[in-house]
Amino acid sequence: MGEQVHLPFPLRPQLNDPDDEFVLETAFHGRADVIVTFNSRHFLKAARGFGIETVSPRDAMRMTGER
Repeated sequence: MGEQVHLPFPLRPQLNDPDDEFVLETAFHGRADVIVTFNSRHFLKAARGFGIETVSPRDAMRMTGER
């Protein structure tokens, strides 16, 4: 399920990879608790600065009780 997120202002630059910036901005403006990614090392420090946890897909499945 998805939800449209309005991005009233940019947070850029926060990450080393400019192609990842939209993910962090969407998570922040969408009030996400977690970013699920195979590339958590790119997001870890910046996401924590905004109060967003970064987890792998495997860890996300464990968090929901799935295997």
